[in-house]
Amino acid sequence: MMKALVVESSSTMRSVLRRILSMRGFEVAETDSGQEALNLLGAMGTVDLILVDWTLPEMNNLDFITRVRHETAHASMMVLMLAASEPGMRELHRALIAGADDYLMKPFTSMQIDEKLALAGLAWQWTGDCERKDLPCR
Repeated sequence: MMKALVVESSSTMRSVLRRILSMRGFEVAETDSGQEALNLLGAMGTVDLILVDWTLPEMNNLDFITRVRHETAHASMMVLMLAASEPGMRELHRALIAGADDYLMKPFTSMQIDEKLALAGLAWQWTGDCERKDLPCR
């Protein structure tokens, strides 16, 4: 089973992401704290995906990503930033340099998550084919 960690300040957004990712076969851990997320990463072992709020309450998201990427155990993990507003090119560039793989604008749809996961090779790609028994229909 693939593992995901959701680091998001909004409990509602964490709940939505947990539901979406669980339906796609992920074991999901969640927190609203960058420091707690670092602790969870150490306890979880290999993690396939981390979704990080663009604005963490107690830790700068760039510092968080940099610290995560310094651990060789997390080198291949996909880091997806979650932004409430369109980040400027400078901020986006800094996040990518720090180690983020991509970003997603809130609010988002489950299909947008599917597209990001498919691009990273972490899940099936949504084809719109609800007749296939191995794909959940939306």
